[in-house]
Amino acid sequence: MDLRNIAIIAHVDHGKTTLVDNMLKQSGSFRENEAVADRIMDSNDLERERGITIMAKCTSIDRENLRINIIDTPGHADFGGEVERILSMIDGVVLLVDASEGCLPQTKFVLGKALKLGLKPIVVINKVDRSDARPHEVHDEIFDLFDKLGATAEQLDFPTLFAVGRDGWAVDDLESGDRKDLNPLFDVITKHVPAPNCDTEKEFTMLATLIEADPYVGRVLTGKIQSGTVKINQPVKALNLETGLVEQTKISKIMGFRGVHRVSLNQAEAGDIVSVAGFEKGTVADTLCDLSVEKAIEAQPIDPPTLTMTFSVNTSPLAGTEGKKLTSRLIGERLMKEAESNIALRVRQTEAKDSFEVSGRGELQLSILIETMRREGFELSISRPHVLFKTIDGKKCEPIEEVVIDVDDEYSGVIVEKLSKRKSDLIELKPSGGGKTRLVFHAPSRGLIGYLSELRSDTRGSGLMNRIFHDYAPYKGDIEKHRNGVLVSMEKGDAVAFALFNLEARGFMFVGHGEKVYSGMIIGEHSKENDLNVNPIKGKQLTNMRASGKDEGIKLTPPKKISLEEAISYIQDDELVEVTPTKIRLRKKHLDMNDRKKAERENRS
Repeated sequence: MDLRNIAIIAHVDHGKTTLVDNMLKQSGSFRENEAVADRIMDSNDLERERGITIMAKCTSIDRENLRINIIDTPGHADFGGEVERILSMIDGVVLLVDASEGCLPQTKFVLGKALKLGLKPIVVINKVDRSDARPHEVHDEIFDLFDKLGATAEQLDFPTLFAVGRDGWAVDDLESGDRKDLNPLFDVITKHVPAPNCDTEKEFTMLATLIEADPYVGRVLTGKIQSGTVKINQPVKALNLETGLVEQTKISKIMGFRGVHRVSLNQAEAGDIVSVAGFEKGTVADTLCDLSVEKAIEAQPIDPPTLTMTFSVNTSPLAGTEGKKLTSRLIGERLMKEAESNIALRVRQTEAKDSFEVSGRGELQLSILIETMRREGFELSISRPHVLFKTIDGKKCEPIEEVVIDVDDEYSGVIVEKLSKRKSDLIELKPSGGGKTRLVFHAPSRGLIGYLSELRSDTRGSGLMNRIFHDYAPYKGDIEKHRNGVLVSMEKGDAVAFALFNLEARGFMFVGHGEKVYSGMIIGEHSKENDLNVNPIKGKQLTNMRASGKDEGIKLTPPKKISLEEAISYIQDDELVEVTPTKIRLRKKHLDMNDRKKAERENRS
C-alpha cells in the first residue's frame, strides 16, 4: 500500500484528539453499531480524567490503496519530549490552531522543531464555530510565526483548511466550502505529505522511538522502519550510538496499527510504523537492525530538563499505614523504569541513598509521575521543585520561560504587578478581543512555581496561563517569599473539632475533625508571615460546672482540600509533601520542634 506518516501537533486543548476521533470514524475504522467513546486515543486513566494527552500514540487509517499512519501528540509544554522524539517517524505534520486563541507557546515550540527538520506543515484552523472565532486573523498570525521561525519559501506555501473537529468537517474555503466531512483534509494529506523515502532492498534498520511493557511479550519498541524488511524470528541486534552493541536477539512479534487496534504481522517493510517485541535491553533511541549493520542511526536531540525534585522514602509517623511500596529500592526501580520510557526525565540517586533527584520539564510532568506512582501503591516524600542552573561563559544562568496570559482587561494591571515582583519582563501587551488582553512575559522558571493558583485568585478564575521554556539567561537575583507562614501540629493523634474551632482565628485549615495528625505536620496556613506551632488534638475541658452558652454546637469552616499540584507548588524549602495512595499531607522536613529551631539558626549563620 501507498503510505503517509503524519503527526498532529498543536497547543493543549486545540482539539487534536477530537479531530483524530472523527478521522477514524469517517475512515470506516469502526462498525456502524460499534459503541465508541469520545477521545478514543486518550486511553490512559489520567488522560481521560484530566482531559489532556500525556503520551504520544499511533493509529492508522486506510483509504482505498492508501494507509495514513497518524501519531496523536500531547499539547502541554511539559510533555514536549514526547513530541520531539516522534518527529523522526514522520514525513509531514498537521498543525492545528484554535480559531480564537491563535498561536500559543506550544504551537511555536512544536512548529519550530518540525520546520528545522524540513517538514512541510498542513495548517488546520480549528473551532471556527466559536462565537469569538477570528480565523482570518489567526491565519495571518500563523504566517508571521512561520516567517519568524525561519521557514523556507516552500514551507511558507502551506495549505490551509478551516475545520470544526468536533463536528467532523473541514473546508479549504470558509465562505463557500461544503461543510459535510473531513475528505478535504484526507485529500490534502495525500497530495502534500510525501511518501516515506525508504529503501526496502537494504538491510533492516529501525530507530526505537516509543517503549512500553506488555505482560505477555515483554518490552515492546515502536518506530518507523528506515530500510529493509523485518520478519518474525529474524536475528537482529540493538545498537546504541554511544555505547555500541546493546544486545543480540530474535524478533518474537511484529505488530502494525490498524485503526485503534494492533494486529500481528508476519513481516513489515521500510516506511511503515510498527511495534516489535523480543528485546530485553534495547530502548528508546537505540537502533534495531540486521546483524550486518555496523552504524547506529542518529536520534534527534531532546531539550534538557529545567526543573528537579527529590523523591525520598516516607519517614512520617504514619508511614506504611496506607501504602504497600515503601522502600528506596522499590522507589528507585520504578523511577528508573519511568526514565527509560520517558526520555525527557532524568533520575539520579543522591548521596543519602534513600532519595532520588528527578528532573523534568515542569511541575505537571512530575506531578503526573507522582500521581501514577501513588495509584500503584507507593508512599513518597516530595521536596519543593528547584530549577536547574547552568554556568554559561562563567556566569550563573537560569531557565527563562515564555508566558502567555489571557485575562479580562480589568485584571491586566494586577498580573503585570505580580509578575514584575517575580523578576519577569513584559514583552507584549495587546487586546485579544471580547474584552480580553493578552500579556506575554519572559519569566524565570523559579518565579512561576506556585503562581498559577495566585493567578486564578487574582482573576476570579478567568485567567488562562500558558508557558514554555524559552532560553537560559543570567541569574536575576533573589525573589521575595510569596506565602504566609503555616500552622504546625505539636502533637500526634486525631484532630478535634473543639481545637480546630479555636484555631480558625489564626488562619484556615487543611485538616478536618477526626483526621490523623502528627508532630511536625502542617495542618493549615497562618494569617501572618511566621510559622506557628499549635495543638489540634486538645479536647474540651470536662467539668461538672454548667453555664449559659457553654454547650453550643461547634460549626467548623470546611477545610481547604489541596491537590497534588497545589501542594508541590505551595511548600517551601524546609517542607515536604507526603504522598500516599489515599492522602496528600504537608509536613516539615524536621518533625521535631527543637530540630527545626536548630536548623533555622544554622541557616541564619
